Amino acid sequence: MRWNFWATSVAAVLGSVSVANATTYFDSETGFTFGSTDILYALGKTLTIRIAVPTPVSPNTSYDAVLQVVAPIGVGWAGVAWGGGMTFNPLAVGWQNSNQAIVSSRWATLHASPSIYTGATYQLFRTGNKVNGTHWQYTAKCTGCTYYVGSNNRQVILSPTGTNRLAWAYSPSKPATPSSTSSVIQAHESYNYITPNFAEGQNANFAALVIRNT
Repeated sequence: MRWNFWATSVAAVLGSVSVANATTYFDSETGFTFGSTDILYALGKTLTIRIAVPTPVSPNTSYDAVLQVVAPIGVGWAGVAWGGGMTFNPLAVGWQNSNQAIVSSRWATLHASPSIYTGATYQLFRTGNKVNGTHWQYTAKCTGCTYYVGSNNRQVILSPTGTNRLAWAYSPSKPATPSSTSSVIQAHESYNYITPNFAEGQNANFAALVIRNT
């Protein structure tokens, strides 16, 4: 399934878009260990998606995850699809609003501008969120991103100890109303898939770290 925003097909430099690096990253500010993926979203331009999860997690049970996205100022918005496609899975769409970063929970049933989604919630931390002269970054706990009901009422649970297929998308255009999490967003310019290993971002002290950062 393609992450392909609405009916208008956007010409993307997919031949030059690839995963640049995937590794474990310790964030000294929040204390979380993340599985970190650097993505070449355009020629010479990289954004980073990081995911932290608790351990242990009982098999086939729900669990929260922490999502951290680091993007250059030139990124209008950056999206993460937890199910690896645009439709029928939780979407995280983030962007810069003045001196802060915003993340919006979205869902799409068609290849059209995604709607606000209440089935997944993002709690921005008081740490790990910043805007400077070159990048913006957000760090948020998501409840409802790693488990959800997808197409055909199929229950989906992402593996907390293995690889999962996710998707990302990027646009240089900011949302129409950057101060609003419900703002209309423009079509993406490029997209692709990643298969992060959630085991690289396991945190035995996950619950304590969440409390520390909220």
